[in-house]
Amino acid sequence: MRLLSPFLPVAVSLVLLSCSQSDPMEKRIDELIGQMTLGEKIAMIHAQSKFSAPGVPRLGVPELWTDDGPHGVRPETLWDEWSAAGWTNDSCTVYPALTALAATWDRSLSGLYGRSVGEEARYRRKNVLLGPGVNICRTPLCGRNFEYMGEDPFLAGQMAVPYIQGLQSNNVACCVKHYALNNQEFERSGINVNVDDRTLYEIYLPAFKTAVQEGEAWSIMSSYNRYENEYVSHNPRLLKDILKGEWAWDGAVISDWGAVHDTKGAATGGLDLEFGSHTNGVDVGASNAYDSYYMAAAYKKGIEDGTYSEEELNDKVRRVLRLNFRTQMGGNFGSMCSPEHYADARRIASEGIVLLQNKDGLLPLKGEGGKIVVLGENAIRPMAVGGSSSSLKAQKEVSPLEGIRAAFAGWNVVYERAYQGEPTVTGRYNYGLYDLTDPRSDRQLLSDALAAISDADYVIFVGGLNKNKMQDCEGRDRLDYHLPYGQEAVIEALSAARKDLIFINLSGSPVAMPFADKVGAILQGWYLGSEAGNALADVLSGAVNPSGKLPFTFPKELSDGPVKTERQYPGVQDENGRWQVYYDEGIYVGYRWYDSRDVEPQWPFGYGLSYTSFDYGKASASSKKMGKSLSFKIPVTNCGTVAGAEVVQLYVRDMEASVDRPFKELKAFEKVYLEPGQTKTVTLTIDRDALCFFDAAKHEWVAEPGDFQALIGSSSRDIRAVVDFRL
Repeated sequence: MRLLSPFLPVAVSLVLLSCSQSDPMEKRIDELIGQMTLGEKIAMIHAQSKFSAPGVPRLGVPELWTDDGPHGVRPETLWDEWSAAGWTNDSCTVYPALTALAATWDRSLSGLYGRSVGEEARYRRKNVLLGPGVNICRTPLCGRNFEYMGEDPFLAGQMAVPYIQGLQSNNVACCVKHYALNNQEFERSGINVNVDDRTLYEIYLPAFKTAVQEGEAWSIMSSYNRYENEYVSHNPRLLKDILKGEWAWDGAVISDWGAVHDTKGAATGGLDLEFGSHTNGVDVGASNAYDSYYMAAAYKKGIEDGTYSEEELNDKVRRVLRLNFRTQMGGNFGSMCSPEHYADARRIASEGIVLLQNKDGLLPLKGEGGKIVVLGENAIRPMAVGGSSSSLKAQKEVSPLEGIRAAFAGWNVVYERAYQGEPTVTGRYNYGLYDLTDPRSDRQLLSDALAAISDADYVIFVGGLNKNKMQDCEGRDRLDYHLPYGQEAVIEALSAARKDLIFINLSGSPVAMPFADKVGAILQGWYLGSEAGNALADVLSGAVNPSGKLPFTFPKELSDGPVKTERQYPGVQDENGRWQVYYDEGIYVGYRWYDSRDVEPQWPFGYGLSYTSFDYGKASASSKKMGKSLSFKIPVTNCGTVAGAEVVQLYVRDMEASVDRPFKELKAFEKVYLEPGQTKTVTLTIDRDALCFFDAAKHEWVAEPGDFQALIGSSSRDIRAVVDFRL
């Protein structure tokens, strides 16, 4: 059985290397297509192994190698199987999950993230990294929220663009996923999404549009679900009419693994490259099992007998060749697990941490020494593995306990478990299982924790979710909104003894915190990658002033949110037994719902505290009327004694419209770094597009003349300045 090997032969593609300015890429691609046989064309558009597609050896076109991201470069697998190949040189730097990146609200860090992970992918000879994910957090229960960038399409798109550009600067293609409407894992491989056009265009498509038009992403991954009762991998409306038509995108559509269901749909629906279909390549019994893919032998036969057009096949081949040219021509060599990459991961992680609560200035920790008690399973549980396809093989992973012990070396740092969750990691993508079994009963674990904290100077509970199934994990949604393993009762008991308890929540999704008013401080810690413990310790110690802001709303209870009925989630079965989900909330997703309906959340979108405070001055506009664009200026001052960063957010409100519109929508943001006492004037610019809604009847974006407001503040619920203007 062959192992997957991404390394190109020494005699690398002469055809690709011969392309120059005097021989433009498109002309060269046309020449190649003219020289290819039908069999060679067919071979290029489907897999030859779990993660690679063949080139054209006769013409010197190299193979195309993909790799699961988006948080790092996945370990090698066997040629035909999901099992790990068992290499010893395929460990990686694990970067923070994309929710943590989104929480930085920092475009420059997104670019750094993309460049850094791109260098690792380039070193491993990968052509396509499967990410970033920009699906919208519609419900906190979605198992893949941790892989996405929050609930707002503008934030997701803006944070995706620098990542894409940074990654592709290494000649590694982004494969932006999962296009489109993959907002739950329950029945993901067949559920049909029922959504109106306005909601589709205003909420679920904008981040993808930004990724391909501004980010110029070279590939996109189609999602598993159906839309308009057609699988997205062969959905002509999404793939041909919108993506390749309205958006004039010239990249390649790659199927998610096993997301293709028939030859006709794949041939005519807009798919370009098929992966992971109904064979593992070994036990089908054919001489080449990959010929049984939908876009393989059956497609070739259909072209030969006139069922399908070779012109449409040529378009697929052209797009795959274009992807090949773009990723095979670079001179970058890349690097793996370098000190610089760990520094990048640590910086991104620390700036993504969100300070949610800090009673009486409890944080940062103060003093020269004493006793710190660290509690909770997540203080010692590795988080790089698990999560299914995003599971990674970390060269190193610093746990929260290890990070705290290193940062507070002069302190007596004591650990107690306090509760026990699942002692092992679940899921077939794990690389190095570990056992965290504790022989003590739940009662004894809590009793030992209470005894330990009685004389502690600080008590830190590290809990939350993990990356096992039915938590933050591909293929399964969460069962409910509350913390698992009885953590809420444990925290209640601990906080009764210590009202200054510090709670660190590790999760990629919002969670219930009914105990919030009973603890002293709360940090949202996400899944922070290789440098998780060090990044958390940086914030706890004050070496880093927290500046993260929430990329989604934390409701007090799930029932407070817009998704309330069974038909909205998880869906209902129709008369044919097919699962249907209805987006009845329309455009009212996330803060759009809470702010427009005046429902008080636990923590609002865009929220995050600091160890300093920021004063907003009087805002002004470059004009009272919107032209092609309009700029707003507002002075922001650091009023505290430590340096810090503030994310200045601009929301637009349409004062009177012919259609129902949210109370406000995010349309600009900037992160500003300020020394103590320093003032900077922040400029936020919007254009007419920021005022538009999608008119489904006309199938066009409409900006109606009238009065608008720019609402500038520190979160969606903390507006510091209002400026009126008119279109």
